[in-house]
Amino acid sequence: MKRLNHKEEEVMTILWRLEKAFVNDILDQMEEPKPPYNTVSSLVRKLVTEGHVGYEAFGKTHRYFPILKKEDYRANAFRRFMDNYFGGSPSALLSYFMEEEKLKPEELDKLMDQIKKRDE
Repeated sequence: MKRLNHKEEEVMTILWRLEKAFVNDILDQMEEPKPPYNTVSSLVRKLVTEGHVGYEAFGKTHRYFPILKKEDYRANAFRRFMDNYFGGSPSALLSYFMEEEKLKPEELDKLMDQIKKRDE
């Protein structure tokens, strides 16, 4: 799966949240400074071309919806992140959270409970 750039991710995040949206709806949800309408429209059309977004036509207007599932993109992006920064090692990632982010013992206990339930 191709990695989306920052602006493409922003558009997809908005579409995942709204489920269906016109370009103006997407633009309304973007942070300041907002890009021009034509920029957002071009981004959405590119995402359509790449198969990440679909649309319904209403005359000359289109309402867009995500085809790419958030869960699929998240899993792929997280795998890339773990591979790039932690050598693909879940234990190295967890170690980072314990050492650098000061993961609390009770949070670690919750994670251990989830692991045990998963393995049952």
